[in-house]
Amino acid sequence: MQVILLENIKNLGKIGDIVKVKRGYARNYLIKFEKALNASKENIEIVNNKRTQLNKKDLELKKEAKKDCEILSNKKYKIQKLVTENNDLYGSVRPTEIAKIIKEKDNVDVKPSQIDIEKEIKSIGTFKTTINLHSEIQAHILIEVEKSEEKKS
Repeated sequence: MQVILLENIKNLGKIGDIVKVKRGYARNYLIKFEKALNASKENIEIVNNKRTQLNKKDLELKKEAKKDCEILSNKKYKIQKLVTENNDLYGSVRPTEIAKIIKEKDNVDVKPSQIDIEKEIKSIGTFKTTINLHSEIQAHILIEVEKSEEKKS
């Protein structure tokens, strides 16, 4: 399925690009969240006419992402979790938990979908994590998982 992009999307394209994607990805993500339109002649003309507005909007989002990147870059966030006798976690650390801690500590809104955990966090230690703030801007943070003092009942 061909769509025309309304914003810059990492590993896919820039505003106004016509790209071929799978139907489900287009319908359930790109079109649903207004990141793209079907690549019809009418929509292509609409996007070409609105391109300057879309670029201006993208520039504002990029400025906001740069500010957030300055706040977040190379920061360390501590998470306390319950562990087994061999220091493995009950469950794992999820992007939703990381987003919540970032909001609490630094008042930066990060969606869980923006957080790339390189390797699933299932033990105590320090883990490098990437946050995709914009298609061109990423912040790298460290997640330090510590043993919680509470006992699992």
